Amino acid sequence: MQRHTVRLRLKKDEYALVQQHRALIEECKAKGIPFDSVNHYWHKGKNFSLHVRNDNNQLTWDDIKDTFIEEMSQYAPKYEPIQRQSTKGDKHCLVIDPADVHIGKLSTSFETGEEYNSQIAVQRVIDGVEGILEKASGFNIDKIILVGGNDILHIDTPRRTTTSGTPQDTDGMWYENFLFAKQLYVDIIERLVQVADVHFIYNPSNHDYTNGFFLADVIKTWFRSLPNVTFDCSISHRKYFQYGSNLIGTTHGDGAKTQDLPLLMAQEAAESWASTKHRYVYTHHVHHKTSKDYIGVTVESLRSPSGTDSWHHRNGYQHNPKAIEGYIHHPDHGQIARLTHIF
Repeated sequence: MQRHTVRLRLKKDEYALVQQHRALIEECKAKGIPFDSVNHYWHKGKNFSLHVRNDNNQLTWDDIKDTFIEEMSQYAPKYEPIQRQSTKGDKHCLVIDPADVHIGKLSTSFETGEEYNSQIAVQRVIDGVEGILEKASGFNIDKIILVGGNDILHIDTPRRTTTSGTPQDTDGMWYENFLFAKQLYVDIIERLVQVADVHFIYNPSNHDYTNGFFLADVIKTWFRSLPNVTFDCSISHRKYFQYGSNLIGTTHGDGAKTQDLPLLMAQEAAESWASTKHRYVYTHHVHHKTSKDYIGVTVESLRSPSGTDSWHHRNGYQHNPKAIEGYIHHPDHGQIARLTHIF
């Protein structure tokens, strides 16, 4: 009797799938995971990353969320609430707006005629805020608006580019500059809250669209226990704050056209628009001063403390005053003073 042998012929890729399937079964056995609970997996060499379908025997995010928050809160800084004493005389709101700081930008005097780096950036903001406070000392301040974001960081990727991928001349590593900016905001807010309650407004911007958002959220979390500091850290590109009969808007300035900002304010802050008389939008991005009255709204851009890098020098975008700026708003009479600390 002649015997016939039947061989199973598999193509190379099919054989690899069989071997991988066997390896997956062994991996599930080793880790005590039911094979039929695996949704999908990633495999390279001998390593597996398993994604397991949830069932009644497994924890969900809701199960561990409270524990996670409790553990993290043990490391959050704790601040004692500040009790303010009432003062006589007219009260005022101080707007402090360190615009386009660009921590991490590199300028060299050899090429551009001026030096700028992370250390200079941080020191200029500190000096500028102190200068604004000194100039505002003659006013009775009961509220401070600190405008953050607006290219506080120069790059948004480890490849030293902006969010959209434009290469930049940089000083320091991206993570160092993030920590510099975090400590700078912490120091500034701790300084300002000794004067008056602080409202922090974050403006998303084109150089650091993602890292700037993360930074703002870190600062909001840092001061979570201090009721004297409030935050508006949403990703919205235009923010509004009402102080008495003032409606104060802020935006980076790289998005909506300047002439559209008044109508956008009327639509997006309609309730405050109806109850205010003095309306302002403070913009950034252009690193120089402009101011124009539209019907019902004044739109003003701010100067920057940052130095001139190679690209701006080559194209002649240079020699504007370097400054930190602030504004005094009276609750009834609107913006009554501009304060400038020039470097």
